[in-house]
Amino acid sequence: MKTISSRENAEYKALLKLAEGSRESRKQGRALLDGPHLVAAYRAQVGLPEMLLISESGLDNDEIEAIVAANAGSDMIVLKDALFKSLSGVSSPVGVAAVIAIPTISAPFTGGSCVLLDAVQDAGNVGSIMRSSAAAGVRDIFLGPGCAGAWSPRVLRAAQGAHFRLQIRESVDLEDFVRSFKGRALTTVVSGGVPLRDAHLSGHIAWVFGSEGRGVRPSLVALASQTITIPMAAETESLNVAAAAAICLFASAKPIQ
Repeated sequence: MKTISSRENAEYKALLKLAEGSRESRKQGRALLDGPHLVAAYRAQVGLPEMLLISESGLDNDEIEAIVAANAGSDMIVLKDALFKSLSGVSSPVGVAAVIAIPTISAPFTGGSCVLLDAVQDAGNVGSIMRSSAAAGVRDIFLGPGCAGAWSPRVLRAAQGAHFRLQIRESVDLEDFVRSFKGRALTTVVSGGVPLRDAHLSGHIAWVFGSEGRGVRPSLVALASQTITIPMAAETESLNVAAAAAICLFASAKPIQ
């Protein structure tokens, strides 16, 4: 294993940029997975990562030792603990991370239910919606302009490995997609829509969820087959978009074997 002990190391500087956000991820075509759960999930669902990063103290961790053994064949780098902590987005990192190539989706969407995110900017919400989608058996996710980067470290942490079971497409023209969708597009609105419990939820559905502040943009709402409202107690203003998405996705989920 190679050891990096200097912040001036060129390879470390590139890793640090990768940890800073989605712009560098898109530029490099790579993403950083932080923590044993994400690294193990990638190994189980996809295969070997490009590179495994281990903190010096992590070398003495039995869980990390098992991950190292499972990923034999990947490039491996040991980082001084302070350098590893600077890469990690958590205050007390376990001591293992991985660099992966961001999957490219070349095949066109062939139909079925899906999720569309309209300018959902909070990384935690984007990741949570992905996690709920995977759990509900909805595999295709389309992010419109203005969304948090799908492969940013914060989104990856929130999704907890769901990325590797999904087909994720970014910078999608959602209005064009809805116009051509072979099914029904349902958008959530705070009030005035069909109550979720009364909605017809069979068949292929494109669930459209909007930004935390303004919801789904009016031009996209106008294209929807139906607007849906989740009934709430009178004194409640609204639901977090990730919570609303989870409720809708499981209300319409097909039986999962």
